[in-house]
Amino acid sequence: MPEYKLIYFNAKGRAELIRWIFAYGDIAYTDERIEWCDWPARKADIPGGKLPLLVVDDKTLPQSLAIARYLAKQAGLVPQDDLEAAFCDALADTLSEMMHEVYKIIFSPNDEEEKKRQRKEELFPNVISPILTRLNKQLEEREWLVSNEVTWADLMFGLVMGWLEKKDPEMLNGFPAIQQHVNKILALPKIKQWVEEQPDTAF
Repeated sequence: MPEYKLIYFNAKGRAELIRWIFAYGDIAYTDERIEWCDWPARKADIPGGKLPLLVVDDKTLPQSLAIARYLAKQAGLVPQDDLEAAFCDALADTLSEMMHEVYKIIFSPNDEEEKKRQRKEELFPNVISPILTRLNKQLEEREWLVSNEVTWADLMFGLVMGWLEKKDPEMLNGFPAIQQHVNKILALPKIKQWVEEQPDTAF
């Protein structure tokens, strides 16, 4: 088994899915967290100058989704069927694109009232709701999103939707299959343990 070191800020952010996969697979790793105040001094030593970064023995792997895909294979979270594996990738990319639109609003210079309007009138009906509608229908017909077993796409879905629901508790109203699926992901023993024991961070 390689030695793993995950380098990211002292936050959940783009590294949290990676940590969930480590937890689910019971894979040992060093969780190196950089404080924001130390980042300017550390940035020059980070290949590419961006985080997260996974160090595998003496090799460095960048990009959060690439890291997640690699570790998902090690944790048994990638389907053996190549098409199902591709569907996992597609769902992960869809969720990543969705969150990009979410972050654009969160980190915009607009005041909170305008951000609230954008979320309600633009983001939810045009971006989030179509995804929820499609996936809710899928989950009415099957136990897991892609395969007949849990995959890393399920973990990412549970992480993203659980976070969005905390921001807007009514978001999943009308999507009972999704609500049930999120609860099921959060109740997976290793995930539940990690969520309960992880460091408390602002973001």
